Amino acid sequence: MSSPPVILSIAGSDPSGGAGIQADIKAVSAMGCYAAAAITAVTVQNTCGVSDVEYLSPELVAAQVAAVVTDLKPQAVKIGMTGTAGIIAAVSEVLRRGECRNVVLDPVMVSTSGRSLAGDEVLSVMCRELFPLCRLVTPNLGEVSLLSEHRVSTTADMENAARALNEKYGCAFLVKGGHLDGGEMVDVLADDGILYRYSSPRIETGNLHGTGCTLSSAIAALLGRGLSLSDAVGEAKRYMDCAIAAASDMHIGCGNGPLWHFPNFK
Repeated sequence: MSSPPVILSIAGSDPSGGAGIQADIKAVSAMGCYAAAAITAVTVQNTCGVSDVEYLSPELVAAQVAAVVTDLKPQAVKIGMTGTAGIIAAVSEVLRRGECRNVVLDPVMVSTSGRSLAGDEVLSVMCRELFPLCRLVTPNLGEVSLLSEHRVSTTADMENAARALNEKYGCAFLVKGGHLDGGEMVDVLADDGILYRYSSPRIETGNLHGTGCTLSSAIAALLGRGLSLSDAVGEAKRYMDCAIAAASDMHIGCGNGPLWHFPNFK
């Protein structure tokens, strides 16, 4: 029996199952890969919001990551909620020592409502320690505005910011434009100075919990399977469209519901 690619997710836990580690495991599995997980934080949340977060110690997070890296030798790593500068520094050291490749970072710095989730120290350590290890960073509009120090509100802004950040940090940037006004959703990828645009129809739905986690995990899994970055993003976007459409008429929870991560098995 052949061995599927191992994909390690480093992220927080969502007890409602729609985002975080739980969404990552579902997305990686849907891509035909084996999901391993290192938890950074335990959250108290559901479809209506987050009410509490408790971060694990940097030492415990690093030990989880090292246990997977030294044994399972992951073909790709997805990083989501890190939370503290100490966790970022500790994880970066383990990934650097393990020479991990295909690292995809969903920076989780600004919520979809625009609320800042990271202080100056966290941002500084992330840019200095994690970005150099990454193949791809996937900021939303609020996060790319923070990183570029310019308000990003149009597709042209997204292209300029993606290109500038790609040049500054040396890793690829996928700027997610799902919250721009308009009929179509456009994401912009900058990789080695080349821009790629990915468009998809906007699906009217109240079930979008965990979209960022799901997209970044699917991309990591596809990179682990050997796809080029531009192809991995394109395939992950197509998967996302199917997962969103399959969940559009579901009723799970009272708030922003989850995606359906296995659209072929509904």
